[in-house]
Amino acid sequence: MTPDRIYPATGHDHAHTEGCDTVVRVSCVKHSYEDGTHVDLCGLEFTADRGSRVAILGPNGAGKTTMLFHILGLLAPQEGTVEVFGVDPSSRWADIRRRIGVVLQNVDEQIISPTVYDDVAFSPRQYGLGEAEVRDMAEAALELLGIEHLAARVPHNLSGGEKRKVALAGALVMRPDLLVLDEPFEGLDPTSRTALIALLRTLAEERGVTIVMSTHDIDTVPEFADYAYVLQQGGRIVLKGTPAEVFARVDLMAAGNIRPPILAELFAQLREADPSAPAPALTVEDAVLALGAWKKA
Repeated sequence: MTPDRIYPATGHDHAHTEGCDTVVRVSCVKHSYEDGTHVDLCGLEFTADRGSRVAILGPNGAGKTTMLFHILGLLAPQEGTVEVFGVDPSSRWADIRRRIGVVLQNVDEQIISPTVYDDVAFSPRQYGLGEAEVRDMAEAALELLGIEHLAARVPHNLSGGEKRKVALAGALVMRPDLLVLDEPFEGLDPTSRTALIALLRTLAEERGVTIVMSTHDIDTVPEFADYAYVLQQGGRIVLKGTPAEVFARVDLMAAGNIRPPILAELFAQLREADPSAPAPALTVEDAVLALGAWKKA
């Protein structure tokens, strides 16, 4: 997976230098649903800067999807403010929609075309691009996700992981500056998950794409995210920081019904058994180094 074709090194349609470096800002947004459910995304301000990879963590019902829907302008804040590229997405979505790629949790609701190729080509066609340019962009997106062989397939007959890759290809086809992903690793096998993490890292670090992702897959967060936000039931944002900083707060993790990554649990138990054990490592590479140094000490 290399983004060179879909995100040429010379740049793409949307200059990342436009506006300020803060791409997304959510400030104490409150929303009430018709069934009486209240979500108050208050406590800490949520921000995502240009080229950052931000994970949103929390139990079911904490407000992660509410947060994403406000960022996408699907919900308008009843209180508080939301800014994406410096504007309110609920009132000025038309001004920014071309700069945003989206993968929803239920990808079956997002994949609507008769073939995989047609689905990936849907957005370029909607913007009135010529068929030759549409084909080049769609083929580049399919290649980026390694699913060129699925182009003629009927999406309904694909596996869950394949559908998620198709949805992501459709989200990337317009070369967005912001990717909003709801549970992007769901249904992916370990190899595909590792490849997707590497692709997202490359898009952020080399192409300046901002990525905001909600996930229950805690073990991928240290590999994926620069920063993480933790939501408790009801939407309150109680913690933000690097993955190491966030997962060090086991008290807030437990209060939010979030288990730490497996490696963090392993190192915590090692330190309980032997106080000289190294501080928690969150990636396999860091764990190998830490344990190697500890063994030599």
